[in-house]
Amino acid sequence: MITVKRETTESQITVTLSPPPVKGDYRKAINTPIPFLNHMIEHIVWRSGINIGVEVKLDKFDLAHLVCEDVGMTIGKAVLQYLEESGKQGVSGYGDGVGIIDEARATSAVSFEGRALLVFDSGTVIPDSTEGVNSEDLSTFLDGFSQGADCTVHIDAVRGVNGHHIWEAVYRAFGIALGRALAISPDRANMTSGVAGKINYTVDKRRQ
Repeated sequence: MITVKRETTESQITVTLSPPPVKGDYRKAINTPIPFLNHMIEHIVWRSGINIGVEVKLDKFDLAHLVCEDVGMTIGKAVLQYLEESGKQGVSGYGDGVGIIDEARATSAVSFEGRALLVFDSGTVIPDSTEGVNSEDLSTFLDGFSQGADCTVHIDAVRGVNGHHIWEAVYRAFGIALGRALAISPDRANMTSGVAGKINYTVDKRRQ
């Protein structure tokens, strides 16, 4: 199991991550102060097969944006560490997925190539707030993930009317894409998702 802790003057976040299969009590391991965010992380776990635990302690800044962004970053860091360890066995490092629920449909694609970017497009009108959470904060979680995992995430909310359904379709699609990116594939042992291979930087600290 991988454990990543993120501590600032505003929050303390602990994320645990372990490989499939999903454990029966997985919901009890997801504890943020935002119920709807917990629900969205549940969908990531269920669709990806990756067990994710989250614990959040806040100082005086009980802000939804802060929680969504910081939790996304920390989960991303844990996933990146998982990818680096699993890469020895072989993983694709990229994947896509489609999430649907009732009238809502969304697609997602992820690629771990050391390029952090979230691209979020919507073909439908997403309510400003869903279940007491601003839509921009639910998007910020995904952006935080891309930063923490150093990966590219594309999301398309293709259609939908109900805000809960739209976001659930988005997070389902993301979970499926993530699960496919992290699935063990022995024929790709020690390979990277991009043809450029592992990126190495050298810093020369000598004074001129």
